[in-house]
Amino acid sequence: MRLATWNVNSIRTRADRVAAFLQRHDVDVLALQETKCRDDQFPEMVFSALGYEVAHVGHSQWNGVAVLSRIGLDDVEIGFPGMPSWSSKEGLDPAPEARAIAATCGGVRVWSLYVPNGRTLADPHLQYKLEWLAALRVAAGDRLAAEPQAPIALVGDWNIAPQDDDVWDMSVFTHSTHVSPPERAAFQAVVDAGYADVVRPLAPGPGVYTYWDYTQLRFPRREGMRIDFVLGSPALAGRVTGALIDREERKGKGASDHAPVIVDLAD
Repeated sequence: MRLATWNVNSIRTRADRVAAFLQRHDVDVLALQETKCRDDQFPEMVFSALGYEVAHVGHSQWNGVAVLSRIGLDDVEIGFPGMPSWSSKEGLDPAPEARAIAATCGGVRVWSLYVPNGRTLADPHLQYKLEWLAALRVAAGDRLAAEPQAPIALVGDWNIAPQDDDVWDMSVFTHSTHVSPPERAAFQAVVDAGYADVVRPLAPGPGVYTYWDYTQLRFPRREGMRIDFVLGSPALAGRVTGALIDREERKGKGASDHAPVIVDLAD
């Protein structure tokens, strides 16, 4: 089984590029983040023509997550227990955002996750991010405690660089989100709940990134961040035979600012 995750930064803009990626890498299951569309706008026909089933949740031009699978797509779940809500405008009631969707694909429980950004260290969005991650840790931990032999993959854009090697220059991020101690602790708490980073041992840093900002020529200057991860339960981690980050997908006109992360699993 070949599993991939990709913050595509608008699926309607990049549907053909994603389809070509699926074919070129012979991907069985793809988790997408930041699809930036409603469910009725998702270009499902592009992928169904290639034999993929699609589960998607999106409410507007922001956020949005999906799972595409050609090996079965069952028990779709939107959100997770305890997932907090958010309101971007004062006076507007908080509502769940389209940031988490799960499906069972070929016997593997795949969660496509788009962790809140946090914005700045002083922004209320950072507290929302930490609460979101705390709820994810509890939900994922409870699931593993109930089914310790279950192959579970928590994949997506985590908006956290857990190690200093995961950014090109730590001095640039001294007063920024993504590297703050509370965010890193929240990421580590998910790991401590039983989920291992299955890609890093096979694609170690420094200089191994998954995201490069569009501004200031970050990509050609190799000024990136490693913020997209595949965290696997013990049963899933034990099946990993290979992993790679497709840096080539960040190149060229119309590229997302993220690169796909790919993991191979033994049967």
